[in-house]
Amino acid sequence: MNRFRTHTGLVAPLDRSNIDTDQIIPKQFLKRIERSGFGQFLFYDWRHGSSGEIEPEFVLNQARYQSTSILVTGKNFGCGSSREHAVWALSDFGFRVVLAPSFADIFANNAAKNGLLTVALSPGQVTELVRRAREGEPYRLTIDLEQQKVSDAQGFSAEFQMDNFVRHCLLEGLDHIGLTLEHEEEIARYEARHPLPSRIRIAFHR
Repeated sequence: MNRFRTHTGLVAPLDRSNIDTDQIIPKQFLKRIERSGFGQFLFYDWRHGSSGEIEPEFVLNQARYQSTSILVTGKNFGCGSSREHAVWALSDFGFRVVLAPSFADIFANNAAKNGLLTVALSPGQVTELVRRAREGEPYRLTIDLEQQKVSDAQGFSAEFQMDNFVRHCLLEGLDHIGLTLEHEEEIARYEARHPLPSRIRIAFHR
């Protein structure tokens, strides 16, 4: 997992609350066996009409929001099923950060395990960011995880709180495998003291 320290990127405003994981990545696209390739299906039902045509009014289809890497959205983002594919789709599309007033717990946990930063701001702060992202030139934000601050070049600044363990993992780029490998020497010493038998017999009894 890549380390997350500071990120500056273009912002896409998606001013909707209670966006569930089936909207983020619809169920018909969950058959893939790898983690990559889900970005093309992100918000598929909103990005496409009933006949599959592109919906030009949807925010991510608009020219000014191409190459965005920060999503600003409404409360309870990522509710619904626990599918990790929702995080994979957002990351594969190019998002590094999601800003919202609140997140579904399982979604936030999945995001942290995959290097996607979720930042909870107040509803008023999110409303202001949505407004700035909709007006004027393409809008950029900087998210500093070390300082736990969101800011722009026009004077907006907001601090955010984050669980210390999650913050440590993101700063150091540690998923569950990486956390385990931090104890590689201790694991090796344990295995040396407890060698596996050369042959394991399993008896089945009726």
